[in-house]
Amino acid sequence: MPRPAGAGSGAGGAGAGVHPASQAPRDGRVTRGPSMPDWRRVRRATRGRWKAVLILLLVAFVGFGVYLDQNMTRVQALPADSQASSSGTNYLIVGSDSREGLSAEDEERLATGDAAGQRTDTIMLLHTGSSGSVLVSIPRDSYLPIPGNGSNKVNAAFAFGGPELLVETVEAATGLRIDHYVEVGFGGFVGAVDAVGGVDMCVPGAIDDPKAGLDIQAGCQELDGTTALGYVRTRATPGSDFDRVQRQREFLSALLGKATSPLTLINPFRMVPLASAVTGTITVDDSDHIWNLAGLAWGMKGVSGGDGVQTTVPIGGSAGGSNLRWDRTRAQALFGALQNDQAPPESSFGP
Repeated sequence: MPRPAGAGSGAGGAGAGVHPASQAPRDGRVTRGPSMPDWRRVRRATRGRWKAVLILLLVAFVGFGVYLDQNMTRVQALPADSQASSSGTNYLIVGSDSREGLSAEDEERLATGDAAGQRTDTIMLLHTGSSGSVLVSIPRDSYLPIPGNGSNKVNAAFAFGGPELLVETVEAATGLRIDHYVEVGFGGFVGAVDAVGGVDMCVPGAIDDPKAGLDIQAGCQELDGTTALGYVRTRATPGSDFDRVQRQREFLSALLGKATSPLTLINPFRMVPLASAVTGTITVDDSDHIWNLAGLAWGMKGVSGGDGVQTTVPIGGSAGGSNLRWDRTRAQALFGALQNDQAPPESSFGP
């Protein structure tokens, strides 16, 4: 019996060339075969997830910065009636011999002794501006006029009147306006060095100084916090205090250079302990904030990178005993250039 027209699969049949899977089902729904992935939609979703992660990281970073800023120790260090004026930005960096926060075991381990009161083992002035960075050591035995206290060693100003009198004394001697004040005690220094995993230094000669708890061989090596503290405190070298201020400049530059390196900044296991150690144990002026410390680190990075200048106030001789008298002509040339934000002449470099 002949089949109805269109029922077959011939060339003229209605079902010719039609895949069964594409035919409409009896309930009227239309089904489609598998389609290629929408890569644009995938990319949009991926970008959205990365944006969310970056926003969370940014919020966490800002929150951590606010937390650190709120936990900084602040004092009145900058005189409200300062008459000094200068271009650029000037930081006064003070390393005090404060034992605050150290246990008896810490004092023995670090060979700090248990002396009461506070003095300054380190005084440095960092100038930053259009002429670059200039780091100047001020020997603690510098014999200078101390406002209201006659003339004495500059570190006596800190003992007499704390940070504010020290800043007044430095401003009067240099003519530079101090914009920011940063003070670090023994504990903060050790904590910062250990937080970055130690600092590499090339030691020119062996040093054995029981008073500073230091016994170190010559050569390039990594110094941990305890060894580094002894290294920047010791005076047991032929140049005594002049050698010491040079070591302090070199080590501080190396420390801040490592602290601001990408390997430290992107490593939370180093960055968080470092930030906590620094902000928990340093003292700054009432007006200073965490971003001012970032400015200090950036300025020191310019010095450690070799583009800046490291020097000591030029010394003209003894003022009696261990007191040091500045070479006024060379010192005025050094600080006069910094007042105008100019590069100081090499002839003004000390000691």
